[in-house]
Amino acid sequence: MNRRGNRTRLRVAASLVLLPLTALTACGSGDPTGTTPAGAQASAAPTDDPVAAVHKVDSAADLLPAGVRKSGTLRIGSSIGSPPGAYYPNGQDKSPAGQDIDLANAVAKVLGVKLDRQDASFETILPALGSGKYDVGTSNFGVTTERLKTVDFVTYINDGQGFAVKKGNTTLKKVTDLTQLCGLTIGTGAGTTFEATLDAQKGVCAKAGKKPYDVKVYSENGAVVTALQQGRIDVVMSTINGLRYQAAQPASQTTFLGEYHRLDVGFAFKKGSPLAKAFQAAVNELIKDGTYTRILKKWGTSPSAIDTSRINPPEHA
Repeated sequence: MNRRGNRTRLRVAASLVLLPLTALTACGSGDPTGTTPAGAQASAAPTDDPVAAVHKVDSAADLLPAGVRKSGTLRIGSSIGSPPGAYYPNGQDKSPAGQDIDLANAVAKVLGVKLDRQDASFETILPALGSGKYDVGTSNFGVTTERLKTVDFVTYINDGQGFAVKKGNTTLKKVTDLTQLCGLTIGTGAGTTFEATLDAQKGVCAKAGKKPYDVKVYSENGAVVTALQQGRIDVVMSTINGLRYQAAQPASQTTFLGEYHRLDVGFAFKKGSPLAKAFQAAVNELIKDGTYTRILKKWGTSPSAIDTSRINPPEHA
């Protein structure tokens, strides 16, 4: 136990989202550390390619800084976790797939640039933007008041926070209030909005006269679902789209408990980055020409569509 009280941190390489439970065979008893490559046993990616027809739009590309237009390349820090956001359908040595991958690639084509994609752990990306290691970051980053103090966001989807349990668990039906979790052990990702929410509200159980919930924070892909499968945690808190996708798979061993709190999600930039306006224009072009709709349909995330991209919108109440 550390300075954060009853939370247990298991940190190796951070991730926001969960591996599909189909990966449990590889990272269960045979790999208790959960180091199986992210998405290594995930199902094959959809074969349609809505990004193929995207072309450069000069009005958006002209918003890029002159240096970027000259180099023609942007460095993007990308955390590869699980579908539908970003994952490896064929193992770590193959190209990543997912909604976030398609959207980033489509934006790059609108802007007429190439992406130098660098895999990174989730919790390292935002700090690395400030140091200049990456020009842009993507990993289902939720727009929060705290993050807006140091990071600029260009929104591309509305996702948020949800809960899931192991299939057959009848302890919870739907989580609408964190007091429903009192006395339970919650697993979530390191450096995420989920961790921050659970930490900020850790006193709700005491106020309600109940036993506090315990939070176990995992950084290695697969570790959290292994913990759920093995009964070391009772419930998982993660992305709405990720948990819904996972629960909908034919071999799924989880039950999605519904939405808890919606959040805008966006591309992340160093505060004051001149890239934000160009990315906003590019996302809006994709919305306008229908590519955006086709990408979300491909990944089953249409209910999370936005009407227009915004720069630094306030966090949802």
